[in-house]
Amino acid sequence: MNIRVVLADDQVLVRAGFRVLLETEDGFEVCGEAGNGTEAVAQALRHRPDIVVMDIRMPGVDGLEATRQITSNPELSGVKVLVLTTFDVDEYVYEALRAGASGFLLKDTEPVELLRALQVINAGEALLAPTVTRRLIAEFVGRPENRRVDSSAVREVTDREREVLALVAGGLSNDEIAAQLVISTATARTHVSRIMTKIGARDRAQLVVLAYESGLVTPRGK
Repeated sequence: MNIRVVLADDQVLVRAGFRVLLETEDGFEVCGEAGNGTEAVAQALRHRPDIVVMDIRMPGVDGLEATRQITSNPELSGVKVLVLTTFDVDEYVYEALRAGASGFLLKDTEPVELLRALQVINAGEALLAPTVTRRLIAEFVGRPENRRVDSSAVREVTDREREVLALVAGGLSNDEIAAQLVISTATARTHVSRIMTKIGARDRAQLVVLAYESGLVTPRGK
């Protein structure tokens, strides 16, 4: 089954380039395009794609607000967001991840990396380069206004779950977590799901951000 994609970018040539790339590859389908955040949300509601490829900086309603609207809408719970940016350390990227985006890519990424990113996100994994993510989080997580995780939720996380969470934040997959902790992949997956429920994370990417914000995981050098 094809991965259905909506392309949201205010530059027509960028959208055209992405469309050509995806439509010449097996397994992908572009089902809609948007030039701003309002259109992106409308296209998501109309087509219910698997993924919205979202530029952050667009006129009117930007990609950040559009991401919030998509990820907070129960009708769009199956729609994932891949954020595009021209900067690898960008406060807007950080906010998009907090809002529920499943990952981010730089706009100058090689075409094959975009295809891989869509496959990774569609499979339910987070697209987070650990070094870049740590740098992003280290820059913004220390701000008092960024501490939004309920302390009572943090207390419910067990010691074992903290171990798992640290490995998730380090970029490990469920299989890699299972191997490191000598448990089954199913058990690792269960731990991750329980932690997400406890601290209110929409997906694995948001889980990593909340892990740092809550203090359950500390960025290196902090």
